[in-house]
This record gives sequence, C-alpha cells and structure tokens, in this order.
Amino acid sequence: MALFVLAVIVFIIADITIRYIAKRVKEKKVLQEREEALKVSLNLDYSREAKTLKRAEVENPKARILCVDDESVILDSFRRILVLDGYCVDTVEQGKEALGLIQTHSYDFVFTDLKMPEMDGLEVTKSVKHLRPDIDVVIITGFATVETAVDCMKFGAMDYVQKPFTEDELLEFVKKLLIKREDRISKTLKPKVHITHLKETAGAKTPEFQIPGGVFISEGHCWANVGEEGSVKVGIDDFAKKIIGKVDSIGLPNLGMVVKKGQSLFTITQGQRTISFKSPVSGKVKEINKFINSELDSLEISPYDKNYVCEIDADELDSELPILKIGKAAVAFYQEDIERLQALKKKIQVGKESGLEQEGVIFSGEMEKLDEVSWQRYIETFFQK
Repeated sequence: MALFVLAVIVFIIADITIRYIAKRVKEKKVLQEREEALKVSLNLDYSREAKTLKRAEVENPKARILCVDDESVILDSFRRILVLDGYCVDTVEQGKEALGLIQTHSYDFVFTDLKMPEMDGLEVTKSVKHLRPDIDVVIITGFATVETAVDCMKFGAMDYVQKPFTEDELLEFVKKLLIKREDRISKTLKPKVHITHLKETAGAKTPEFQIPGGVFISEGHCWANVGEEGSVKVGIDDFAKKIIGKVDSIGLPNLGMVVKKGQSLFTITQGQRTISFKSPVSGKVKEINKFINSELDSLEISPYDKNYVCEIDADELDSELPILKIGKAAVAFYQEDIERLQALKKKIQVGKESGLEQEGVIFSGEMEKLDEVSWQRYIETFFQK
C-alpha cells in the first residue's frame, strides 16, 4: 500500500514537472517567434503607406496598436515592449501619417504624443475620434503637460500614459486599457428586437432586445403575462433593464393593494436614485415575488418569467389589454423607443466636448453614469408615459 501511495505521488510530481517544462518551452518558443517577427517586419518597406511607418505583426495579437511620436527612441521602445508581449504595433512620426493609416487599417488603439510639430496630440485625438470613433485614443505625455493630456479626454481620449515609463508600467497600463475596452464592447447593445419563447429568455445574456411571444408590453416598459382567470404577472421589460443597468433593489407593492392602470406599482433603486414604474393593468395585488431582491443578478440574464415583480388579479382586462403592445406591435414600439434613445443621447451630448462614443451606439447600463438632469429626462421619456 505504501509503495502504491509513493508511486502515485511520484506520478503526480512527474506530471506537474512535465507540464511546467512544456509550458516554459512553449512560452520560450512564442517569445522567439515574436522576436523574429519583430526583426523581419522592421526590415520590410512600408513607405508606400506612410513615409516613417514601421510595422511589427504577431500571430493572434491581443490588440492592434498605432503609435505616433516624433521621437524615434520612444517609438522603438514602445514597439519592442508591446510586440514581445503579443501586440501588433505600427509606429509613425507624424500625426498626418497616423490619420491616413486609420482610414485603411483596423486598430484598437492609437497612442499619440501630446507635443509634436505640425499636428499635436490634441489635433490627432479630435481627428481620430471624428474619423474612427471606434478606435480608442491614448495620450503619451510628459510631466509638464499632464494637465493638457487630461483636457484631451474631453475630446475623446481614453486615458494618458506619462513618460518616461518602465517596461512593466507600460505593459500593466495597456493591459488595463484592453480590459476596459473589452468591457465596453461587451456592453454594446444591438438596436435589434428579437421575439422569442418565454423560456428562451432565461438562457444566455444577449446584446439584442428581447420580447417573449405572448407577453404584453406597456408604454412605461412593464411586461404583463396574462394567466388563468385574469391574473397578470408584471415586471420590468428588457428595454428597461438594459438601459437602466445595475439594479440595487426593487420596492415591492403591498399585498392586497388596489391599483389602477397608470398608477405607480413598484420602484427600482440604483444607488441613491429611484424609478417608479406604472401598473399596466388595474386590479388587486394578489402576490409579490418575495425572492426577487435576493436574486437580482438573475435580472442580468432575463427580466421575464420567474423574475416578475408581482401578480395582479386584474378586473378590467377587456378594455385595458388592447392598449398594451404584443407581437409585431411590441416590436414596433421597441424600435421607436430605440430611435428615441439614440436621439436623446445625441441631444444630451450637444455642447459637451466628448467624442467617446459612436453616434447611435447604445450601451447596457446607459443610465448608470447620467447626471441628475439627464437621468430625469430618461425617466420622463421612457417610463412615465
């Protein structure tokens, strides 16, 4: 028995050792391939695209980066550090060259020095966000120009990095930028409406707006599912949940409460702010979902089905149901409110020196970062109709 245990231990240790060695060998091979790619790329002639362009490509890059700086030593350091860590990097010495490249190539980031002759970093930032708002701009700055770099963020710059920087500092900084970018992209919503079966909405989170077949939608973005004997389960719909984002708590109605259609039925709280939702039907509250506040995370997957807020014993369905939206009418209503949302975002951004977002792009959690005035405009436009 002791020999068997010893053999198992030896086997486990050997397996761990082999895996470790294999991992190290693989990492060394990848590094050698990147070093070779860096050497080869820099020997190629890209002058037809931009006079000072130097390009270094690797397989399966973490991101594609364009860097513009009039100091070649900064560009050489920037390129070497990031290419060896798995990024594709193009470098140029003039802002005009960078603008030409972004119109013919796909980049995730543009890093631009702030102080350059002819076209400075501020002009590069404005131009990139105008031509390609999908690209994130990062400012390279010295200590004396940090305040100006911060000002660039008003025009769409994502962040700034201060030089001189160490290799570890740059790698950690770019890693954080990539996480931030991927998080934003993951929250981007498609302005499409998808009708699905009620049970399907409990599946994977989707960037499209969902309406279950057979479910009614109110103008204030509550859903209503009519059950047997006139009982109606009510909750917030997918449009409301997606643009509101994080929900900290739901204020439930009282059991036995008598409510008229259009009267306040329940509330949603986000931080210190509250949204009141109007009842889609008239009747008496016969049941509340006492588990919903302990399972708020499940709203991220779907606000329908088991995530209802309450159930109402409705007494005026014959006259009230025709006013609600269902099927194609619900889809058309969603499309109209998506267009209203895009128009409202544009109005709110007027006068603000911001180019961070592409026009018409909608994000999950739109309301989370709104100021008080904009927050109220969203409520009035979508939930108080």
